Order: sequence, then C-alpha cells, then structure tokens
Amino acid sequence: MVIKNYSDLYNFVREVFIKMGHNTEDADISTNVLLSADLRGIDSHGIARLSGYIRLWEEGRINSSPQIRVIHESISTAVIDGDKGLGLLVAFRSMKKAIEKANLAGTGWVAVKNSNHFGIAGYHSMLALEKDMIGIALTNASPLVAPTFSKQRLLGTNPISISIPAGKQHPIVVDMATTTASNGKLEVLQRRNMEAENGWLQDKYGNITTDAEAVKKGGALLPLGGTKKNGSHKGYCLGAVVDILSGVLSGANYGPWVPPFVGFLPIQDTKVGEGIGHFFGAMRIDAFQSAEEFKKNIDNWIETFKAAECINPKDKVLIPGEPEREFEENRLKNGIPLLESVVEDIKKISEKFHIPF
Repeated sequence: MVIKNYSDLYNFVREVFIKMGHNTEDADISTNVLLSADLRGIDSHGIARLSGYIRLWEEGRINSSPQIRVIHESISTAVIDGDKGLGLLVAFRSMKKAIEKANLAGTGWVAVKNSNHFGIAGYHSMLALEKDMIGIALTNASPLVAPTFSKQRLLGTNPISISIPAGKQHPIVVDMATTTASNGKLEVLQRRNMEAENGWLQDKYGNITTDAEAVKKGGALLPLGGTKKNGSHKGYCLGAVVDILSGVLSGANYGPWVPPFVGFLPIQDTKVGEGIGHFFGAMRIDAFQSAEEFKKNIDNWIETFKAAECINPKDKVLIPGEPEREFEENRLKNGIPLLESVVEDIKKISEKFHIPF
C-alpha cells in the first residue's frame, strides 16, 4: 500500500498521540519526529513503531503529560529528567536545550534520563543545522547486542548521529547503529519472511546465523564488523561509549538494565538508573571559525568526494545522508509505501481509537 498524501498519515498519527493524552503541541512534535523516519526511508523506525509506543503507554511506561525539566546544569551542560515522556518528545526538547546552551557558550551538551525510545537519531541532530551548528544525538536502547566474544546480550544497537551544515551543498547527516544492522531491519525482514545477511546475528550458542528470528530465540545482534576478524571489537567500543554517555553520565539505566522497547524482552526487576538515556550536543561553527568559511570548505569536501573515481563506473560515492534525502524528496512527491503487516497494525489502531484510516 502507498500513502499518496503525507498529510493523511500525519493527521492519523497526530490523532493517535492526542488520544493517548498528549496536548496538540506535543502531538505535533512527536508526529513530525516519528514520520520523518518514513519520509527518509528508515521504515523500521516510523509508523511501524506506533503500535509499540501504544503498548508502552498501555503498560504505564509512557507518561503523556511529562514535566520535562533540567535537574542539573552549568553554562554549557545540562541533565534533563524526561519524566517517562515519549522519547520522540523528550529528545526534541533536550536537543533544543543543547542548542540554547551552544548559543550562549559556543557548545552545548545535554544528558537525558527517564526517557523512552526517541525515533531516528538523525532527526534530532539535524535540528542544529538551521542554527549553523553541528548536531550530535546518541541513545542507548534495548539490550539485544552481544559484545565481541560474548553470548550475553548487554548492549543496545545504540545509534550515533552527527549532522554538519554545508553551504551550496546539502548537509552531511550521519545516522547509524553501532551494530551491523538495527533491530528494526530485522523486524522488516521478519514481516517479509526473509533471512538476514551473514554477519548480522549469532544464535544463543554464539554461532553466526541468518535466521531473522534469532534474537527472539535467545541469540543476539552483532556489533558493527560482525566478527573479531572483521573489527567487531571496534563496533563494540562505539556501542559502549554511546551507552556510557547516554546512560551512566545521565543517571539513566545502562547495559542490560535498559528498559526494552521490544515486547519479547522482560523488564528487569533490578534498576541502575531511571528509564532510557540519551546524549545530545550542539557546536556553534562560529565558536571555531567563520561559518561562511567552514561551509565553503565543507562544500569543497563534498564535491571532492562526490567526484571520486569509482571501481565500477555505474557506482558513485555517496555523502552521508544523501540516500535518506533522496528518499524524502521521492516520497513527498510519490507517496510513502507501507508493508501489509504495518497496514494491518494501523487498521487495529484505527479500530482501537476510533480514528478513520
């Protein structure tokens, strides 16, 4: 199914968030964040996640009227308590605080605790671009990943996003999991009854497998690199740093204690913090050099890499964020495709909340 009119999808999701108890402003913010994933071709983190947010709300894990507040701060830093709010909203407010701090001090850094799943990291880091700032967004996540050499799931897919403004060229937007694949990609494969790529997963005994259901059967996702030989220890290190900045530094849960988004993982009785943790940064370009000069050089950097000679003439070197930008342009023009399983979820949500779809 293809949704030709983006506003139809937007209005439906917005009404769902309002039915969950959010005010209209918070519902608009959350809808924009959620559907940015569908527009940018990251289908695993868009409307396909809506039923998961509803489940967390029904379980009392999402507060629809959170008092998001700063509990500790300096001139350039802050710690925010998300009050169990929808992560889409908590992250938006927190990134805005990092930008506000950067306006004052040149750079701004915000650690967040007591939050939930925040959608795609790229949306939040990109908020800094309109202010001629470099944006950074990190979060820890459901413990689905085994460190190199381990069978035990101790880390999340723990994404990293960095957005860098350009001049005439489009901005550079890095948005990536610290695993070989995100759990969302597995969910897409599961809906399509397809196998995973070799090197994405291990089974509960630690053997490499292509079974897309492996994590549900006690296996684990693998850090970026897949195997030690291919550098999985580096992916493990990246995921560990995200967990420490997002969880330990903020006072959120970390490692295996992170509250899971996925329904098949139990919630731990033991807590080492509050909720899920995020970490945001904003760096004002003119705190380092002229923004105009910087963007001129970024344009040159982009043009140089796009002109790189390719091994196969049919290929081209891509700039981080370029595929997602092209997806967004195409989908705003031609519509957003939805898997049949996602459509069935939406129909159930429509019936539950009595919202036409």
